[in-house]
Amino acid sequence: MVTRGFSGKSMDNNFINPIPPGQHVVEGFPVLTAGPTPRVETGDWKFTLKVGPKPLKIWTWQDFQDLPQTKMTRDIHCVTSWSKLGTLWEGVLVDDILATAGIVPPSEFLLAHSYDGYSTNVPLADLILGKAMVATKFNGEPLARDHGGPARLLVPHLYFWKSAKWVNGLQFTDRDEPGFWELRGYHIYGDPWKEQRYTHD
Repeated sequence: MVTRGFSGKSMDNNFINPIPPGQHVVEGFPVLTAGPTPRVETGDWKFTLKVGPKPLKIWTWQDFQDLPQTKMTRDIHCVTSWSKLGTLWEGVLVDDILATAGIVPPSEFLLAHSYDGYSTNVPLADLILGKAMVATKFNGEPLARDHGGPARLLVPHLYFWKSAKWVNGLQFTDRDEPGFWELRGYHIYGDPWKEQRYTHD
C-alpha cells in the first residue's frame, strides 16, 4: 500500500507474494552496517541532487518535511537471507524529489550517497513510479539512527543494501557505476527474486 499522507491518494496491492528464494522471515529488525554508525542531527542534515559533480538542488531537513509525505507498506529482504514483512515507512517519494527539482532526468543511472561515505547504484527505473522513497519514519516514529536515521533510501523490491542508510544525496551518472558493496563482489542489480546476491549470480 502506498498512501499520500496529505492528499488522500492511495494504491493498494491486492495480493501477497511468498518470500524470495533463500530467505526466512524474522519478527525483529536486524541491524547491519558496513562501518561505524554516524550521528547525523536533523539541524545539520542536507540532501543534494546532483548530475555528476554538479549540485542541482539542496534541501535542508525542514525543506524536506515541506515536500509531499507518503506512507508505504512493503516487505524488505536482506542479502544475508532475512525478510521482514509488512514494514511501514513514511517519507518523500523519489518522484516528488525529482518533480520539486524541476528536472528531466539526464541519465538512466544514479548513485545514492550517505553520510558515512557509503554509496550504492540504483537504476532510475527502480526509483520512480512510486517504487522508492527517502524514508524518515518507520512504524510512525522518526527513523532510528541504527536503521539509517534521520533518513535512508528505501528501495524495497531490491536487496536491502540498495536502501542506503544515512542517505544525503542522489547523483545522476553517465553509466551504471558500482557502489561500495558492488565493488566488493555484490551483484550490480540485486533482485531478491532472482537471488542476485553476488557478481555472477
